[in-house]
Amino acid sequence: TSTINTKTSLLSSSLQSDSNTSFLRAARAGNIDKVLDFLKNGVDISTSNQNGLNALHLAAKEGHKDLVEELLERGAPVDSSTKKGNTALHIASLAGQNEVVRLLVKRGADVNSQSQNGFTPLYMAAQENHLEVVRYMLENEGNQSIATEDGFTPLAIALQQGHNAVVSLLLEHDTKGKVRLPALHIAARKDDTKSAALLLQNDHNADVQSKMMVNRTTESGFTPLHIAAHYGNVNVSTLLLNRGAAVDFTARNGITPLHVASKRGNTNMVALLLDRGAQIDAKTRDGLTPLHCAARSGHDPALEILLERGAPILARTKNGLSPLHMSAQGDHIECVKLLLQHKAPVDDVTLDYLTALHVAAHCGHYRVTKLLLDKKANPNVRALVGIHRK
Repeated sequence: TSTINTKTSLLSSSLQSDSNTSFLRAARAGNIDKVLDFLKNGVDISTSNQNGLNALHLAAKEGHKDLVEELLERGAPVDSSTKKGNTALHIASLAGQNEVVRLLVKRGADVNSQSQNGFTPLYMAAQENHLEVVRYMLENEGNQSIATEDGFTPLAIALQQGHNAVVSLLLEHDTKGKVRLPALHIAARKDDTKSAALLLQNDHNADVQSKMMVNRTTESGFTPLHIAAHYGNVNVSTLLLNRGAAVDFTARNGITPLHVASKRGNTNMVALLLDRGAQIDAKTRDGLTPLHCAARSGHDPALEILLERGAPILARTKNGLSPLHMSAQGDHIECVKLLLQHKAPVDDVTLDYLTALHVAAHCGHYRVTKLLLDKKANPNVRALVGIHRK
């Protein structure tokens, strides 16, 4: 009997696999009645073929919206994935099935799900030039900063494929606040080196073109390198510098990328800019050096690099403030310590004879006041005027 049982079970499993195949075929064809018959007869709704595609995947691919809805109603998991890690939303996006995409998103599909290679549904739609799907994804939390394993963002793939309408749409949606940034600035903000490289590629006379583009400014005079410095994006900065970005390009008010990186405390960025010849004592319109910027913002690691590289410790702003005054004003005790270690004179005075001690005491910064007194600051220096808050 065991032989008979084995034969019976083999037969039933081959019948089952036949009915599974027919079930999936019916799903691909969008035949709702047949699909429902199979389900009534006990076929598992999550049955898949050798590539891991199930009924929901196949119906989504072919754009059978009603069947997709029916399968979801009957408990098909909306984010089930194939062997490559693709969900129904990936598959519908790749195929440009707008209606199915909308339905899946409304039913809670993960818009930013990544396949094994890191592809998102938005990436797939951008790659295939499905403009409406791209638009819908962007309106529904689609994140265009997510890159594939190879570092390609949706913008990079659309640029590479020459899908200009998709490129425009992606750039249009990539605005933080109200300011529309040019494409290269956006790539710089996102550390998107692939897109930046593609934007800088130019067939005829590449160097001249890219030099013009790489130093193009926003209305405030900021170049892509300023933007990258602000966000600490070393990779894209390296590319921009290699392609002719001016390391000391001054924006409005005399601000250089090094001022920006120092103010933000982006230490690796400060080091990169200095390695590439950034002027360490560059002054803004108000007379601030990068060292002032780091001191005022309290970024001691950035301050330390600047000091080690020889930043002028006695540099003064238009009001005669030194970096020590600014650290004291901001209650940045670690910065004060570093400046004193690097021999900043403790009783250095402004134009009005204010010392760092005056500033710290006036602001009520007890720890900095105590530190300055411990370092033998003179408590009896008279300033020319009282301190008035602006």
